[in-house]
Amino acid sequence: MKFSYYPGCTLKTKAKELDIYGRKSLEALGVDFEEIKEWQCCGAVYPVAKDEVATKLSAVRTLAQAKEEDGKLLTLCSACHNVLKRVNEDMKSDDNMRLKANNYLALEEAYNGETDVIHYLELLRDYVGFDKLKEKVVKPLTGKKIGAYYGCLLLRPNSVLAFDNPENPSIIENFIKAIGATPVVYAMRNECCGAYVSVTHKEIAEKKSANVINSAKDAGAEMLVTACPLCMYNLTENGKGAMEVKYFTELLAEALGVKE
Repeated sequence: MKFSYYPGCTLKTKAKELDIYGRKSLEALGVDFEEIKEWQCCGAVYPVAKDEVATKLSAVRTLAQAKEEDGKLLTLCSACHNVLKRVNEDMKSDDNMRLKANNYLALEEAYNGETDVIHYLELLRDYVGFDKLKEKVVKPLTGKKIGAYYGCLLLRPNSVLAFDNPENPSIIENFIKAIGATPVVYAMRNECCGAYVSVTHKEIAEKKSANVINSAKDAGAEMLVTACPLCMYNLTENGKGAMEVKYFTELLAEALGVKE
């Protein structure tokens, strides 16, 4: 099975190493993938206005191209995943959106939401399997107590993303177990860290980041792992370095022995 790979803007600019870790890990796991050609920014934020079409068109282009390739679009960033999957749902269920987008893009074949949008963590769980991943680990992160930070975009809205239980998720904890570390469950793991207001209201971002970090520390975590580059940056910068924050692909690459 082959996947169309969508890295997103951040992992092609400020966070290139996180993309490299992800690719090297896919190769180590024997996953067949190819970066989608001439992809564009997904928009980064899903527009909530019902009649908003223009800002969703780049996501539709990517989804339509993935349909032509193999029909499975692999995402690495939770923000990209959120936008792409929600726009895909619009193309399935919203007649007005579907009509306007297809008319504007003038695709050779109309796109109606046929692509499966799959987050990298979902690939590890549903296609590779955490048991298989555990077998592939050559440098287990034994002894590390790691708190999973889900944030806002990975889990909500659950009716569309259907990623995990939005109130009591387990996918990242199971990932942590598979790479040999010990997951730490804490109260603030699926609460907002304030990343989207870090420029306009820095004090709010600092307060929310501190709430997350303190919650994790109180539960015994020594480190946080996240699947959102923006959350990683915010928790590190506005969290003032109070706790080490890693992206999940870095820990995966380390466990698989391909980080170097």
